Amino acid sequence: MTITQLQYVLAVAEYKNFTLAAEKSFVTQPTLSMQVQKLEDELDILIFDRSKKPIAITEVGKKIVAQAKNIVNEANRIKDIVDQEKGFIGGEFVLGIIPTVMPTLLPMFLDTFIKKYPKVNLIIKEQNTDDLIRNIQDGHIDAAIAVTPLEIEFIKERPLYYEPFVGYIPKNHRLGNSSKIDVSDLDINDVLLLQDGHCFRDGVLNLCNTSKVAHREQFQIQSGSFETLINLVNEGMGMTLLPYLNTLGLSETKKENLKYFNTPSPAREVSIIYHKSELKIQITEAIKEVISSIVRGAITFQDVKIISPITNTKK
Repeated sequence: MTITQLQYVLAVAEYKNFTLAAEKSFVTQPTLSMQVQKLEDELDILIFDRSKKPIAITEVGKKIVAQAKNIVNEANRIKDIVDQEKGFIGGEFVLGIIPTVMPTLLPMFLDTFIKKYPKVNLIIKEQNTDDLIRNIQDGHIDAAIAVTPLEIEFIKERPLYYEPFVGYIPKNHRLGNSSKIDVSDLDINDVLLLQDGHCFRDGVLNLCNTSKVAHREQFQIQSGSFETLINLVNEGMGMTLLPYLNTLGLSETKKENLKYFNTPSPAREVSIIYHKSELKIQITEAIKEVISSIVRGAITFQDVKIISPITNTKK
């Protein structure tokens, strides 16, 4: 039994196809198939049921795959131990970032990070929270930046900053003349929301203490863009809420529509998350340090109330 064989087993288990697993493992299909077969022969069991399309994992195979993940992770830790002992911060590192954080945060820290840690080959992927969690579990992403708390057993969360919600409200709106707003002022049927799948949408629904979808008789919108929501507000279609960092780049005219909450301001907790096995932890710590030091100067709010991104099931 070898680590390589276990890696091939994990690839087949993920992709349910020997050809695709071989492609993702950068080996030929016959080589991968032969190594998986050798392992099955050694153990005298079948890990995969090849008669099914897509390939299925047998019951004993499921237990072997789970153990293989642990073994491969622990084997990878050996290189981590050596790198940490040598004080080396480098190599490939895959960082996932949710869509509502990527456009504002990435330009703030990326240039500083790559200059400070030139030996790190940073690969950045924009994905929603559910995909990030799955890819962290499968080992395809080393760490991610997402809104927390998530309360997932195998994930560690390290807060980076707390980002307040800000109202974007035109002057002709019922709240347009308010100097500040309260959560109690919000009507979910008057708030333009991002489409399903965005944790900021869930945060707004939780802020309004509802899990229902805003009901509009005249139109429905499904957008992943804050810019689209802002433009609709400017056309008199209602109001919306923005993360604080998204307000910094607005024109002076648009900033006139911003309304801040009375304290404690509702806010989202943005964290770096990673698997509890803590692989490549020295790079994760480096990213955390750079982001925290930069954002600390951009967000000066102290008195905030954290709004959970976990979907509120209360009616």
